[in-house]
Amino acid sequence: MGVLIAAAGLGAVVWAARGGPRWVHGVAKATTAAAELAASATKMSRRGGGNGNTTD
Repeated sequence: MGVLIAAAGLGAVVWAARGGPRWVHGVAKATTAAAELAASATKMSRRGGGNGNTTD
């Protein structure tokens, strides 16, 4: 199910890049934001949890 949602989001991004309807641009923005959020979460987890506690 998740793969289908990701594929639909990717399709929306490509369609919006080619000038699709207004609603596709909204879906593309949401897809891009979700991808950035997921990448950020992955990056933080690789650093050691990303809980904000630092020891300097």
